Amino acid sequence: MNSSQRISPKSTVAFGQESVAPEVLHWSKTVFSKWASSGLAIVLLSISGFAVWSSITTDHLGREAISSSVLSDYYSAAATAVSAAESQERQYQLEPSPEVRRLFDAAMKELTNSLEQVYHSGSRKDRLLVADVRSELPSYLESIQRLFDAVDRRDRAEVRRIDNNEADPTFDKIEKAVLQASAEHDQESISSLGKLRTRESFNANTTPIVFVVGLILVGLFAKVLQRTRVELDSQREGALHASLHDKLTGLANRTLLADRLEQALRLGRHHNSITGLLLFDLDRFKEVNDTLGHHYGDLLLNQIGRRLVSVAREVDTVARLGGDEFAILLPSVDGLEGALKAALRLHAAITAVFEIEGIDLDVEASVGVVISGLHGDDASTLMQRADIAMYEAKKQGNGILTYDPGADQRSPERLAMLGDLRRGLDRGELFLDYQPQVSLSTGKIMGVEALVRWRHPVRGLISPDEFIPFAELTGIIGSLTQYVLNLALCQVRTWADAGIWMQVAVNISSRNLLDEKLVIQITDLLGRYKLDPNLLVIEVTESAIMLDSYLARTILKQLHSMGIRIAIDDFGAGYTSLAQLKDLPISELKIDKSFVLSMQDDQADELIVRSIIDLGHNLGMKVIAEGVETADVFSALGAFSCDMAQGFHVCRPITAEAFTQWYEERART
Repeated sequence: MNSSQRISPKSTVAFGQESVAPEVLHWSKTVFSKWASSGLAIVLLSISGFAVWSSITTDHLGREAISSSVLSDYYSAAATAVSAAESQERQYQLEPSPEVRRLFDAAMKELTNSLEQVYHSGSRKDRLLVADVRSELPSYLESIQRLFDAVDRRDRAEVRRIDNNEADPTFDKIEKAVLQASAEHDQESISSLGKLRTRESFNANTTPIVFVVGLILVGLFAKVLQRTRVELDSQREGALHASLHDKLTGLANRTLLADRLEQALRLGRHHNSITGLLLFDLDRFKEVNDTLGHHYGDLLLNQIGRRLVSVAREVDTVARLGGDEFAILLPSVDGLEGALKAALRLHAAITAVFEIEGIDLDVEASVGVVISGLHGDDASTLMQRADIAMYEAKKQGNGILTYDPGADQRSPERLAMLGDLRRGLDRGELFLDYQPQVSLSTGKIMGVEALVRWRHPVRGLISPDEFIPFAELTGIIGSLTQYVLNLALCQVRTWADAGIWMQVAVNISSRNLLDEKLVIQITDLLGRYKLDPNLLVIEVTESAIMLDSYLARTILKQLHSMGIRIAIDDFGAGYTSLAQLKDLPISELKIDKSFVLSMQDDQADELIVRSIIDLGHNLGMKVIAEGVETADVFSALGAFSCDMAQGFHVCRPITAEAFTQWYEERART
């Protein structure tokens, strides 16, 4: 073997390297290629998965935040309705009026609608909560009606008793459930927003790493990630804005106003400054909706919001609390004078003409003004007192009023009376007197009116004017009316058994005309005493019919169809329209005694009496004059062709026994 054929270890090694290297390199390149391909695929899949996961979770969290915010809005609307109902209840105790009752009914309707939205939009837990609240509402509404009736009767004792023992406990359950659920959903909304923020933070921190790993794919996926971030920010901001702003006007809502009011009060305490709060309520806004439609109403509310913002200072907060209520927070004002100046400026702005799609609309507003320190030191107190001031301004028609403690007082004595009245019904302390009604043409006794009296064991005989208005504001009016009907029909049966067939008239209140059980109760009593329905006359006032004309008309028609006669009491003192009068099943008109008493001294009153007589006859009704106290008036009414008379000249209200004797003596003459 020559040297040329020797193979040294080095050359062998070299040879080995040369002969193995291509295979190893190929294998290595193949492995690297596969690894790189796999790695690239993994990176692509990871980045794609990250983008898809981020998009899906962001969308899910966004939807969750929006859903939570919407549900929170429904609960906030329910909480607002609860607060409004509480405010109307308190206002009615201060100054009862049909408007306040309408506002209370509107608040309860808003509460019911909001709970209905919660029921359809919420979870099983929300539906259970709505069911619980619904179960409490009938009891609360019954207590409130009885409380309202007690207020009308000025029965302070009963009002206080119902308020403390019935209405407040039930209301507290409803309020606690609604407010707690509202707060929980507010927290859930905030929690959802927090999750969105966390997701954004996670994406922001993870994105650079993904960029480094997939540097080649930065251009491809940067847009996806940026788009994810924009969507996330947009959804987060949208959900946050929706939870703190009114949907219609874009103004701050009650939640944001309360938060800013708290902040302003804290800063005010720290800097020794004064915070002002103005509460605006539009007058006759309902006329716009009823006349032009809700579309115009919404456009008007938007314009009002924009005008308030344009006039308010940049530091002020303009909020819409719901319906036609607005509030303006003045974080720092120059005392009460400064708050009033701001109120005048803003009031003047929104009472100027608005043009809505070519139609000029005028708006009036009532404004309640409060400032910290003078009227309260916490947000809740200031809101309540601004509300009281606003309703006092609406009642007085003054436009702008500051809070007056004198308008925020209750009467314990009146509240105590309701408790005594309930016990009086149970103990049989109430009894009936009867006042005869005679024909002006024949002198024949045509019937009697049953008049309730109360002999209190301590206070003695109490006038109906002292307790009936209070009973009419609460559920006790139902018990009182049934008590009176029972006594009256029982007496009619007694008279009938003695051969005296006498028609009896019983007064019922507006509260009774909202109770569909009235027809059943009367039917049962007539059946119990085996009486013909035409022996009963139901007397209602004009205002009772106007309270809920549809339901009142339905109940009155049912009673009329049974053969019961319907009379309008105190006619002329209310505001029944002729259109309503002709559509109601009325048999008799009773002329209000205020006109009869002065008809001989006042030609205008005499003309009113004659006009009512002619109107009643033209509509096919009998006409009864109340308050006939002299022979001259009796004769004059006969000359006017009035059908019947009732009053001291004929006979004072007397007991059933005295009436029987009076009737028999009159029959013998």
